[in-house]
Amino acid sequence: MREMKEGNDESFKIKLARVFDDNLHTRKWHNIVDWLIIVMILVSTTEIFLSTFDLDPELRKFLKWVDIGTLIFFTIEVSLRIWVAPCINPAFKGWKGRLKYCFTFYGAIDVLSTFPFYLQWIFPLPVAAFKLLRTARVVRTMRIGRYSKSFSLLSNAIKEKRRELIVSMQFLIVVTIILSLVLFFCEHDAQPDVYKNGFISVIWAFAQYIGDPGQFADTPPITGVGRVIACIVGLLGIAIVAVPAGIIGAGFTEALEKEANRANVTKNAAKLHGAFQRKLDRPSRFQVTPPFKTFNYLQARLGLKLDEIVDAVNESESPRFRLVSTGTTIPKAKMATDELAVEHFITNRPYGLCIDRGSRITIVSPSSNVDAGIGNFAFYVALIGNFNYISREIGTAAPYQSVFINNPDDKAEEYKDFAADLEMLASRPGAWTLTLIVASGALEPEYPEQLHFAVGGKSGDETLDGENLLINDKETYRQIYEEMSKVMKEELDLNLNHQRYHDTSNKRMVLRNINAPEANHIVLRIEWHKVLWDERRILLAKNIARVMKKIVEGAELDPPAILKKKDIGYGGY
Repeated sequence: MREMKEGNDESFKIKLARVFDDNLHTRKWHNIVDWLIIVMILVSTTEIFLSTFDLDPELRKFLKWVDIGTLIFFTIEVSLRIWVAPCINPAFKGWKGRLKYCFTFYGAIDVLSTFPFYLQWIFPLPVAAFKLLRTARVVRTMRIGRYSKSFSLLSNAIKEKRRELIVSMQFLIVVTIILSLVLFFCEHDAQPDVYKNGFISVIWAFAQYIGDPGQFADTPPITGVGRVIACIVGLLGIAIVAVPAGIIGAGFTEALEKEANRANVTKNAAKLHGAFQRKLDRPSRFQVTPPFKTFNYLQARLGLKLDEIVDAVNESESPRFRLVSTGTTIPKAKMATDELAVEHFITNRPYGLCIDRGSRITIVSPSSNVDAGIGNFAFYVALIGNFNYISREIGTAAPYQSVFINNPDDKAEEYKDFAADLEMLASRPGAWTLTLIVASGALEPEYPEQLHFAVGGKSGDETLDGENLLINDKETYRQIYEEMSKVMKEELDLNLNHQRYHDTSNKRMVLRNINAPEANHIVLRIEWHKVLWDERRILLAKNIARVMKKIVEGAELDPPAILKKKDIGYGGY
């Protein structure tokens, strides 16, 4: 069974993956590891170079031990890189994914420069194969390229312009073959012993491009047409170098511009992160992160342009922001002004966030990626009560895609991972889940009540007698509902209802599609205004947590000290 680490108590595997991020400008001890790898590559290369000389036997013996030492070092390093590859890129998940990593450019260099050397100790190899293995060690030097910005820029330039390069090379190859065949027909009668077939003329033409190192082209044409073709081939020889060089040069310039733009986007993303500094929520006395920041606020306070904000939000390397529309959070009848805003979130799973605090209660937010404010609100319900938390933060926002219902159009992996983690948390003895969803937004009317409870029944069925309900312990649920009704009315003047307006009998609900038959599931829809706009929103979260803590766990609420500590963003969780 997989275990989730709370907050930033990340697994060793994830921390190790960050060590192998090939970035020389990260944490200090990460850099030490990176520089150690570079030093070992240089030591290995120096050993290979020195071994080519006629050396004293003692020195050669020392170099042999250096070779073995570096081989062991790189074996451990490459093995760890393959092991943590899924943490760097989800595409490398599983043994097939790791095999795929081994066929990437640097992955192949890692493998070819390390593991084949063990063959010489397992199988008797011929001299030629042994020399080939020793020669392959030189490939190790290319591994420095992953730490070099210039190598990265050149690689990106070629990658970006590969289509143009392929098209230009195809054109040159086709033209050369046509000219070669014309050359054959012109020269065959004049030099039948030299130009015996079309293959000879093709070899002659391509040999011109590489300087004829094998003396293939030491047979110049003697006819007038043949000499003209030879001149054209000579000009193409210039083009075959000049055209790709020009394309790569343009690509290199574009790569430099993109690198500068990427650095600027990263800087703006850091500014954006800083805008979500915790503030004192006076009704609850907790330091909390604001649920969103409007574009107008960000432009005024951070001095960012509209496109700079959008680029910072869409920073792909580490998703932590999203665009939301505040107009959707208010019923149409109120004629809300639609305004763009930015939400901040954190992730540790492919679908979003999962925090295991060892509690019997799990707060579930399946719609954080599509419904503004609910993720932030649910996060604080879980934090205040010290409950487990699982949230869908990453995924398509439009069309509406929440993992509350198993949507056939949703990415299978995202739904599967979310369901697996929810099943893990809900499989504990006496487990309860509280799924938080918004109500009374742009697509819904306003209701007399602000909190809508449901446990798997049909809309309008306000009993607990329906079939296939999501709870086993009906008595505890009654206590939760009664206590919640009392507290919400007394503390916040809010009203509740049970299954009056919303249907939760759908068979495709994620709560019904996990293997946790003993768990109890409550679905709580909250008026969007209370989740996002009400100044007592965190006080509401606190009271929800207090009731759940009291009834389910039989304990008093003891909010963590971190809620009273100032910090930036979600740092510290």
